[in-house]
Amino acid sequence: MKVISTKKAPAAIGPYSQAYVAGPFLFTSGQVGFIPETGEPAGETIEAQTEQVMKNIAALLKKAGTDFDHVVKTTCFLADMGDFAAFNGIYEKYFTSRPARSCVAVKSLPKGMLCEVELVAYMK
Repeated sequence: MKVISTKKAPAAIGPYSQAYVAGPFLFTSGQVGFIPETGEPAGETIEAQTEQVMKNIAALLKKAGTDFDHVVKTTCFLADMGDFAAFNGIYEKYFTSRPARSCVAVKSLPKGMLCEVELVAYMK
């Protein structure tokens, strides 16, 4: 197994790693819309936070040596299902290969964030 860590994605805010490669797969921890350099939210809207989540995911995928086309499963968490359509509008720009997905509403996310995405990717 190999730990994946990059300064181009937010540092873990707890006792966990940003991502792990195990066998032919990458497993990421949930990514939220924090700007890596500042640790602050990318904005207050679902659109701004979702765009930042995708940038953070892209950095982890690149560091691991894979890309969005090799993602096989995502799990998405929304603080409000009313944001589902706006979230999907941004999500579909990045996940064009349409990986398997679960998307659920949760009571709350760390530090009041609006969305979080974790994934499993096949290492190319």
